[in-house]
Amino acid sequence: MNIEVPALVLGAIAAAFAVFSVVMAALVGPKRANRAKLEPYECGIEPTPHAIAGGPGNATGQRFPVKYYLTAMLFIIFDIEIVFLYPWAVHFDALGLFGLAAMALFIVNVSVAYAYEWRRGGLSWE
Repeated sequence: MNIEVPALVLGAIAAAFAVFSVVMAALVGPKRANRAKLEPYECGIEPTPHAIAGGPGNATGQRFPVKYYLTAMLFIIFDIEIVFLYPWAVHFDALGLFGLAAMALFIVNVSVAYAYEWRRGGLSWE
């Protein structure tokens, strides 16, 4: 038996479950508007029926504060850092001095981005 077959079967089952869940939620779920659905989003922006740019009452589109982009950048920076640090930590002995130097350069890169984020005020929630 091929080694990829179990992975493909598992992927097919996961995809089928995801599609089934979305379809069933759309068919069976309630479609009533209530007060909670009309509340402002977590980001604090009031929901509008025409959120796309150029819609009625929104001719220029809605601008997001830079703080949202800085927060997203911070999340991406540290998410990627963890993704690259884990395999390095697992195979640290096999990589030797080259692996240590490469990870040191990577951490310096991430530290520069972190310092930029800190300087721009992305870590203050005022």
